[in-house]
Amino acid sequence: MASLKNLAGQTLWYGLSSIAARFIGYLQTPIITYLLQDRAGQAAYGEFSVLYAGISLANILFTYGMETAFFRYASKGEDKQQLFQTAFSSLLVSTFLLSIVFILFRQPLANAIDLSTHPEYITWSVIVIAFDTLSTIPFARLRQEGRPRKYAFVRISGIVLNLILTVFFLYFSQQYVNHNPDTAYAHWFLSHSKGGLLILPNMAGSILTFLLLFAEWKDFRFEYDKTLWLKLWRYGSPMIIVGLGGMINETMDRVMLERLHTGSIEIAKVAVGIYSANYKIAIFITLFIQAFKMAAEPFFFNQSNDKNAPATYARIMKWFTITLCIAFLFTSLYLDIWQYMVPKSYRSGLAVVPILLFANICLGIYYNLSVWYKITDNMRKGMYITLIGAVITLVLNFAFIPEYGMMACAWATCICYFTMMVLSYFWGKRHFPVPYPVRKIVMYIGMMLLLFGLQQTVNYYLPGSFVLHLISGTALMLVFLTLILTKEKEELKKMPLIGKYL
Repeated sequence: MASLKNLAGQTLWYGLSSIAARFIGYLQTPIITYLLQDRAGQAAYGEFSVLYAGISLANILFTYGMETAFFRYASKGEDKQQLFQTAFSSLLVSTFLLSIVFILFRQPLANAIDLSTHPEYITWSVIVIAFDTLSTIPFARLRQEGRPRKYAFVRISGIVLNLILTVFFLYFSQQYVNHNPDTAYAHWFLSHSKGGLLILPNMAGSILTFLLLFAEWKDFRFEYDKTLWLKLWRYGSPMIIVGLGGMINETMDRVMLERLHTGSIEIAKVAVGIYSANYKIAIFITLFIQAFKMAAEPFFFNQSNDKNAPATYARIMKWFTITLCIAFLFTSLYLDIWQYMVPKSYRSGLAVVPILLFANICLGIYYNLSVWYKITDNMRKGMYITLIGAVITLVLNFAFIPEYGMMACAWATCICYFTMMVLSYFWGKRHFPVPYPVRKIVMYIGMMLLLFGLQQTVNYYLPGSFVLHLISGTALMLVFLTLILTKEKEELKKMPLIGKYL
C-alpha cells in the first residue's frame, strides 16, 4: 500500500503540473480557433498542426530512447552522475549533428509539406526540437529524484510564455499591423502565415524551459563512458522505432488527411485544422495518461525487483482504468459544454471526440501494460507491437480518408490503439504474468460505453435540449460512480481522504 500511495502522490503532483500546464496550453485551442475562425484561419491552424506533427516525429529521432534507458540503468544501480554525464553528452553531440543535417535540407523538407516559400519554418522547428531534446535528461533527472514540484514549475513556465506569445502574434501583432501597415514589422509579419508564426511561441517556450533547468545541467562535464553508452544504446535504440511508430499512430493522421483529402489544398488544411481542434477536446484522458506516465515509468522500474510487483501492477491497472472511464464520461456526457472550447465553425468535427476518447483509453491501458517489455529488457517486442499499430494506421487512413475524411482518421486511431492493447496483454502474459482483474476492467469499460450510448439516445431524441442533456449526463455519471463505490467499497475504505467518509 505504501508504494501505491507513493505512486499516487507522484501522479497527483505530475497530474497537477500536467493539468495546469495542459490547461494553459489548451487555452491556446479556443484562443487560436476563435482568432482564426475564417477559412484562411482554419487552413493556417491546419498548417501549424502538420508542422507540429513533424516536430513530434523528429523529437523521437533526436532522443532515440535515451530517457527510458536512463531510468532503466538508474534502477540497476549505475552511478547516477556518470549516467547523467554520458546520456547528456550523447544527446548534446547527436542534437548538434542532426540539427545541422535538418537545416541543410530545410528546402526539400519544406517542399514535402507544401511550405516551399517558407523554408525558415523548418529552421525554427529544428530549434524547438533541439532545445526540447536537451531538456530530456534534466527532466528525467527531476523525475528520477522524485522532484515533481520543480518539474511542475518548469513545465508551466514554458507553456505560459508560449501562450502569452501566441496571443501577442495572433491578436496584438495583427492589431498593430492593421493600424501601421507600412512599418518594417508589418512587412515582416505579413510575409509569414499565421500557422508558421505559431512556431515562434513554441521556440521561446522550449528555450525558457531549458534555461530554467540550469540547476539540473550546470554540473555537466563532457564525459563519455563507452561501455555505459553501449548499454544505453542497446536498450534505448528500439525506442526509436517504438517512438516513431507511436508518433505515426498519434500524428500521421493529420499529415495523411492533408495529403489524401479529395478537396483543394486549402480545403484539406481546413479539415486538418477542424480535426486537430476537436482532437484536443479529449483533454482529460490525455491529461491523466501524461501524468501517470511521468510518475509510473521510474516507479515501475524501481518496483520491478519486489516480489509483490505483479500484484501491485494489477491494482494500479484497475484504478487507472477506472479513472480513465470517469474521464471518458466526464467529457462525453457533457460534450454540450466542452464543444465551446472551439468556435461554431470548428464544431463539424465533434463526432470524432468520443471515438478519440475511447482510443485514448486503449492507449492508456497499453502504456500500463507495456511495463512487461521494459522491465524484462524486451524492447524489441514493444517495437514490433508499435510497428503493427503503425501499419494499421497507415493502411486504414490511406484506404478510407478519401471517402470518409476525418472520421477515417479517428476510427483508424481507435482500431490501432485497441489492437496494440490486446497484443501487449496476450504477449505480456507469456513473458511477465500479471494477475490483472480482466473481468472487472471489461465490466467497467462496458458499463461506460452503455452509459455513453444512453446519453447519445437522449441527445438523438431530444436535440438542442441543453438542460435535459446536462441532467441526463449527471444522472448517468452518478450511476457509474455508484457502481464503483459498490464494487470497490472495501478497498476505498483503506484509502486516505476517501476512506474516512466510508
